[in-house]
Amino acid sequence: MAKKVILNQSSPQVVYLRKKDKRLAKVIDMVGPIEYSAHIDNPYAFFVHEIIEQMLSVKAGAKIYNRLLDLCHGNITPESVAALSDEEIKSIGTSYSKVTYIRNITNAVINQELVFSELTKLPDTDVIRKLTSFKGVGKWTAKMFLIFVLNREDILPIEDVAFLQSYKWMYKTPDVDSKSVEKKCAKWHPYASIASRYLYRALDMGLTKDEFHLYK
Repeated sequence: MAKKVILNQSSPQVVYLRKKDKRLAKVIDMVGPIEYSAHIDNPYAFFVHEIIEQMLSVKAGAKIYNRLLDLCHGNITPESVAALSDEEIKSIGTSYSKVTYIRNITNAVINQELVFSELTKLPDTDVIRKLTSFKGVGKWTAKMFLIFVLNREDILPIEDVAFLQSYKWMYKTPDVDSKSVEKKCAKWHPYASIASRYLYRALDMGLTKDEFHLYK
């Protein structure tokens, strides 16, 4: 089972980020301590979930994923998904292209073209290169895998809509050009993933519904 991570004001990563970015420090104060565990126990299921959720809201993605979970009798594995027909996978409400992507990944895992345990030994750039070599897997999916499965601490998810929503709120800017975001967030290195987790949590808590005030 994946080890639970607890971050609070005394965590070295948090201390570092608070010193580097006063706006992020305010968000950290607003969010409070956070706990999470990496999805290392079932990386295949996480990967399928991310493929399903591409270009969808979190709510819509979860609904479709749960339908697949039902089809697989509560256990999404390469074998349980391989046993389904394309039409059965399509019936959960996903597109034919995503059926193909899911099938590609499933076959790759079964044929050992993709061995998730081997990715733990690779640097971030090599993990992205390996995962994006499969059709239908882009940088967004690869980065979500790095952050939430491999628990890499320095990934900046500039392709993620939820992250950018909180980013715009915190920095009070409409500019989400990738170069602009990378430049502004460079100070988070080497803990960009940790900073991103606080922005995700702020969004989940509904904090972004109100205007951000640095000194209020």
